[in-house]
Amino acid sequence: MSGSYRRRKAPGSASLLKWLSTSSSPSSSSPPSVSSVPSSPSSLRPQPPPPPRRPSPPPTRRPAPPPPSSPSTTPRFSYLSHIFLYLVAFRLLNALILRTFFQPDEFFQSLEPAWQAAFGEDRGAWITWEWRHQLRSSIHPLLFAALYSVTDFSARLVHFSPAIRADLLIAVPKVAQAIISATGDLYTWKLAQSVYGRRSPDAWATLALTVLSPWQWFCSTRTLSNCLETTITIVALSLWPWEWSYLPSSQAKSRRTSRTASKPTERDSNIDGAFIFRLRQCLLLAAVACILRPTNVLIWISIGSVAWLQSTWRERKILCREVILCGVSVLTLSSTLDRLFYGFWTFPPFRFLYFNIAQSLAVFYGKNDWHYYISQGYPLLLTTALPFTVVGIYRVLARSVSHGVNSQRSSVRTQLAAVCLIMPVALSLISHKEVRFIYPLLPLLHILTAPTLVDFFLPAVSSPSRAYMPRRLSLIFLLLVNITIALYTTVYHASGAIGVLSYLRNQQQVHALASPGAAQQGITAGFLMPCHSTPWRSHLVHPNIHAWALSCEPPVDMSEKQKAVYVDEADQFYNNPSQFLRGNMRGGLWHVPRKPTYSSSKNLQVNPQAYQQSRPHEWPDYLIFFSPLEPTLRSLLRSSSYGECWRTWNTAWHDDSRRRGDIIVWCLDPTEQAAWRSVTQKRHVETRDRQFDRIMQTFKKEASGKQRISPWGRWMSSLRDGTRSFTWAWPWQSQKRTWLGIQLPAWKKSSWKLPVSWTWPSLPKLPKLPKLPNMSKKKTKSSSRDLWS
Repeated sequence: MSGSYRRRKAPGSASLLKWLSTSSSPSSSSPPSVSSVPSSPSSLRPQPPPPPRRPSPPPTRRPAPPPPSSPSTTPRFSYLSHIFLYLVAFRLLNALILRTFFQPDEFFQSLEPAWQAAFGEDRGAWITWEWRHQLRSSIHPLLFAALYSVTDFSARLVHFSPAIRADLLIAVPKVAQAIISATGDLYTWKLAQSVYGRRSPDAWATLALTVLSPWQWFCSTRTLSNCLETTITIVALSLWPWEWSYLPSSQAKSRRTSRTASKPTERDSNIDGAFIFRLRQCLLLAAVACILRPTNVLIWISIGSVAWLQSTWRERKILCREVILCGVSVLTLSSTLDRLFYGFWTFPPFRFLYFNIAQSLAVFYGKNDWHYYISQGYPLLLTTALPFTVVGIYRVLARSVSHGVNSQRSSVRTQLAAVCLIMPVALSLISHKEVRFIYPLLPLLHILTAPTLVDFFLPAVSSPSRAYMPRRLSLIFLLLVNITIALYTTVYHASGAIGVLSYLRNQQQVHALASPGAAQQGITAGFLMPCHSTPWRSHLVHPNIHAWALSCEPPVDMSEKQKAVYVDEADQFYNNPSQFLRGNMRGGLWHVPRKPTYSSSKNLQVNPQAYQQSRPHEWPDYLIFFSPLEPTLRSLLRSSSYGECWRTWNTAWHDDSRRRGDIIVWCLDPTEQAAWRSVTQKRHVETRDRQFDRIMQTFKKEASGKQRISPWGRWMSSLRDGTRSFTWAWPWQSQKRTWLGIQLPAWKKSSWKLPVSWTWPSLPKLPKLPKLPNMSKKKTKSSSRDLWS
């Protein structure tokens, strides 16, 4: 420090004392050495005597200051709690306005087995083949089963009506998933803080990306196992000991010899009880995520291998010990829950790998191209953030290749980027691909995208310069696109699949109020749709609603020849609807009932589960199908009592042509058909009246001269009123011709006539031809030509 001050201008006497007081260390009580004092002529002048010191007052005893952790921990905890409450409120709004259909697994892999576990096997839950063959872990559905049981018990205790009870049972899974999603958002932000810094704008940009992501708004509050897997994965990654994955260069050189590798290092001394507890939490959550979705193991293999290579021997021993303890604990808990759920001992991860890899049953649900996750997966996950993500991953990998990993934060970013590339490559080897399989990577992608987004938009937001106006407009445009996509996919697209079940619940309640006998009888419904096109008992709720739908069971335990010719029930119907209805409906097309079942005094003798599984199917009170099937059914059932009694808009486009258009409900009750016809007619009349009112208002505006002028009309009127006098004229009216502002003389037609002395030579007269039929047309044309000449 003294050398630097020698190169500067020597301070004065007053500044010298100040420099001495600031340069001395607070931990050292000895005065600074003489050599450290800068020598200058000003410092050698005689100084005035110091003023007499006043006696210092006696020291007062002050209370001891609080520990250093209390003023920082309490506001930090309150700060995080406020952020978490805001996120919970945001996701609750997200979950409660969600009214569209995305994937059948949202209901059939979580809520349907949960409904059966909570209310029993005779309540009509749809149990797919995966649960009958023990391919899924029971951890996820048992969570919702507990919520169903508590909600139903509370509703019966308070004596809620069946309608309110049904609404509560539908809303409870959404509320639980909203809290899970908010937890994932919070820990995404916390992991970004540990990577970029607590007050870094990159961390806030990560939170903004998470909140404004259309995919998060569309998918995070759904009851898919992938959503729970994503939250558990990001929480576990925020607890992972990232310092084990980074080894400074000095320690790397010392570990090249076996003698120094066995010695305890400074990093080994930092391992205490709190660190071990944090590591155990991380490994427990990682094990649960792998039990839910076995493909999640790809993330932990990628990160764990780096930690194994960069850690010391003592850290490797601790890691192996905790992995074994946590893995065995989670496997024991999962096996116990599966034993209680299935009724016998089983191991779902092994069954999952056996059926999907050994028997290749996943191929039955579709094949995709090898580049699916690049061409469709990442674009759907990231939408408008995709270009910034590509740049962010490229920067991280290029910096790690050129400059190496020179800090712990750069090591974390490099590992996250590697995971985002390794997992899609590994999953591309499987024929069946879906976007939700790589959904756990979305928080990591947001963390990697944040720096690029900040570099591009932060100057435009913080600076008032007009040079950044294109970036501001781009930011506004991207926000509007995200909001539009989020609202369309969660409110409008494929909303009929949820609405039709609300209609059936309302019809059940209406008939139950109309006659007490109908409440015990219930209504029946049949879904002539591709399999799993709507939710099931989790949205039908009422056990008195008996329903069946077309199934699509895969060819389990069949030979290759049998698999080659196997066609499921839904495909059989769509291949030949007439043949299917004749052979798979009770009575065929000749014995269709005339009246609904709830109008008769005879009750059904089967429970909802038996009614659903019975073959052949019974003709139901309500027949539900998509609008492309309407002409076919209208032709086949034209002599029956079925008629349209409800219709709702579903979607404007769909990748499956069978699911496009409206969802239509036919019923056997003539009263409901008449009521629907009156409602439809009333809507047509109201639409026609509105169109007529608009036309009349347009005529009134034109008559009163108050017609709204378009921008083009205003521009034309300004031309007419400007210095250039512009007037309209019909094409046949004579106009003044100008050239460069000079008026040209107008030529008259008479001036072009030939002189009188000039005559054309007369032609010899030809003999008169006989009149032909088409001569009248020629005469008419010639007469009209003479008229306009």
